[in-house]
Amino acid sequence: MVSASHPDAAAAGAEMLRQGGNAVDAAVATAFALSVVDPSQTGLGGGGAATLWLRDAKRATTIDFMAASGADSMWSQTGFGGTGQRNGRAAAVPGTVAGLLWMLEHHGSLPRQTVLAPALRLARDGFVVSPLLARTIGSSIEKLRADSAAFARFAPGGVPLQPGDRLVQPELAATLARIATEGAPGFYQGDVARRLSAKVRATGGLISEQDLHDYRVIEQRPICSRFAGHTLLSAPPTLSGMTVAEALAIFERAVPTEALGPTLAESPRAALGLTDALRIADADRARWRGDPAVLPVPARGVASLAFAAERVALVGSGRDTVPPGDPWQEDASSPTAECAAFDPFPAATRPAAADTPQDDADADAAWGSNTSHLSVVDAKRNAVSMTFTVGVLFGSGVYTDGFFLNSAGANFDRRTAGPNRRNNSTMSPTILLDGSDVRLVVGAAGSQYIPPAVVQTIVQVARYGRDVGDALAAPRLSPSRLRDVEMEPGWSPAVYAAMRAAGFTIRNRIGDLQFGGVHAIQVRKDGVLVGAADPRRDGMAAGY
Repeated sequence: MVSASHPDAAAAGAEMLRQGGNAVDAAVATAFALSVVDPSQTGLGGGGAATLWLRDAKRATTIDFMAASGADSMWSQTGFGGTGQRNGRAAAVPGTVAGLLWMLEHHGSLPRQTVLAPALRLARDGFVVSPLLARTIGSSIEKLRADSAAFARFAPGGVPLQPGDRLVQPELAATLARIATEGAPGFYQGDVARRLSAKVRATGGLISEQDLHDYRVIEQRPICSRFAGHTLLSAPPTLSGMTVAEALAIFERAVPTEALGPTLAESPRAALGLTDALRIADADRARWRGDPAVLPVPARGVASLAFAAERVALVGSGRDTVPPGDPWQEDASSPTAECAAFDPFPAATRPAAADTPQDDADADAAWGSNTSHLSVVDAKRNAVSMTFTVGVLFGSGVYTDGFFLNSAGANFDRRTAGPNRRNNSTMSPTILLDGSDVRLVVGAAGSQYIPPAVVQTIVQVARYGRDVGDALAAPRLSPSRLRDVEMEPGWSPAVYAAMRAAGFTIRNRIGDLQFGGVHAIQVRKDGVLVGAADPRRDGMAAGY
């Protein structure tokens, strides 16, 4: 089964599974297809990450293909900003093509040409424009207007594409054909790379042809924790799996089974416990995030059950702001026996106090605000959870060879700025296991809404026992670091009253594409697969 943010992309992945491909083949095919049919959210010019469960090998791994800074010393500056209009300075070196092909080469089973065939077909022959794509084109029309080629493609004759129109992308088809034939060099070297660098530099950016040639995918050990009797595997820094793990561990300690209530939306204690768990975990993410290649990050400590046992004391404390904790002692401790078997993200070396930076503003708030997530489970129960993005809608607005460059360059802060770095991201591609059996593959789009959406989906499935489709349709909440809580309609009056009594300010939020776009697959103990696509987006689950 495949769950993705567009039906044609989910069908592309399912096509690989029917041909005997594995979960990685299907994930890569789905991702390339999303690069065609969901260009405002993601694409060849973006970046992302995937958490993989390889069941026969009993091995988990995370593949980091986030967009990266180049070699120019100017990357030591922070926050290149200006993502509202076309801005080459906002574009970082794209990692999508390298990451997808790396996964296919190391863990896939089908030929590259076979896996890219659905995406190439969709670009060459066209597809029907969805309501979501039409909305994003309309809302970004001034950014598109800044590039005559992009404007002609997405607003032919000056009229933005509408639902039901057919979008054909010959330039993108040519790029995909080159990748299918030549592999990564077809994108990172030669004519495509030359035009990409020239376009970025002509619009104020820094990417050189050498930067493209030198881009490298990073394989990392996953974050590991325990929740509701399951092993949780998620993405390490600069990604935010530790935030998901910490929030879940705090929630489990703050809300015992007898306090869960019939549903999350009807339980004041559970809703309040969830709100504080998310606030606490976010405070720790703000304090301890960073690029572990250059800054020690105690992610294992943040995700540990021992740290959650300490931090749970803040639940119900009524604080306007939550102070970060100190996870270094827990970081140095050995992982649980269940996690040790998966060789999780290692302990970091604690730096001197003078070397520890203070909190930055939430520099990653825009990176991944318009993103795509996909989940895959194959017949052998291998699994892939993958999130990737071009950043804000249509990324930097720089359009070349049929794709848009990302806006990741706008999100480097003091913890990540510098040559050849990755910036922080809230992406949290996650897998839950029961022993070696997959039980849930989940992740989300939506920038700062990603960890809350992933946490609530896991709580609904693993603590409340809900079908994953019901879990995605349930109302969500998302707290700020202060006392504001955005809440979708559907929470009970008792929950609203409890929130008010606890001092929270409720902000009504209608579910939309930014309030977390979750795509997930549940594997029941009887072997049945249940796939669901977030109703806040235009996706679908496809399987057989």
